Amino acid sequence: MTSTAHSPASLVAALAEGVLVLDGGMSNQLEAAGYDLSDALWSARLLADAPEAVSAVHRAYFAAGAQVAITASYQASFTGYQRVGIGREQAEGLLRRSVELARTAAGGEPGRWVAASVGPYGAVLADGSEYRGRYGLSVAELERFHRPRAEVLASAGPDLLALETVPDVDEAEALLRAVAGLDLPVWLSYSVAGGRTRAGQSLEQAFALAAGNDQVLAVGVNCCAPEEAAAAVELAAAVSGKPVVVYPNSGEGWDPQAGSWAGPPTFDPERVGEWTRAGARLVGGCCRVGAEQIAELAGTLAHSEAHSPPPT
Repeated sequence: MTSTAHSPASLVAALAEGVLVLDGGMSNQLEAAGYDLSDALWSARLLADAPEAVSAVHRAYFAAGAQVAITASYQASFTGYQRVGIGREQAEGLLRRSVELARTAAGGEPGRWVAASVGPYGAVLADGSEYRGRYGLSVAELERFHRPRAEVLASAGPDLLALETVPDVDEAEALLRAVAGLDLPVWLSYSVAGGRTRAGQSLEQAFALAAGNDQVLAVGVNCCAPEEAAAAVELAAAVSGKPVVVYPNSGEGWDPQAGSWAGPPTFDPERVGEWTRAGARLVGGCCRVGAEQIAELAGTLAHSEAHSPPPT
């Protein structure tokens, strides 16, 4: 470990030593607290309107046993804020605030880190496009979209950037180009369905982008059905040779037309053992997975590690 309680280097060192617990969904915790997130900015609006609510969610997840907080910047962008009359300077401040809120919630405790969320272009469209990909933009156009906000988030001092819910290989390539040279590790996490990216590409092709890229700390999947996680983790580890990040959603299905979730939840914290055996080193939950489930996951993981046989 470094002498600093939180830093990219200390995160890398901790990951080499064991499995780290991520937090769960931001929006479900905010909605449970009574906040309306039905507008296009989703939880990113509260960075301006109710930052204390975002802080409370981070604190709840840390209290539940999470070691890594993902910022509320998933749907935050210059384009999205401009649509509601927020100029560039204020938008930059809100992006930085997302990191500051998570850092403050960590309370300076050792073993707590902040991942700045860089969501896909589709999140800005607020129409479910992140579950389809293929926006009709080139890799270069996507890179130009992502680079400015990635630079601002990096300047706020997170421990890493979370390139998350990526629906296709083109956007993954654009994101990796956009963060190159920012001197921060990243994880690259795809949204998948049916054993392929949301755009229908093979996961072998998707995970292979991380192989040989020293900036990529981990590669994996998020916001997918829990039932898909283990196979994707195993493939990501085999193809990339890197630690794997996995944080599925609750298993309920998202209906973009109705703007709501449907179906029974299938997220089971007991699955964490299956994920870690397959190569996962960063584990948590995404949409509709709350602090209670993260506490169960952290407890299951701690019990498993306490009862694991010593290495031979």
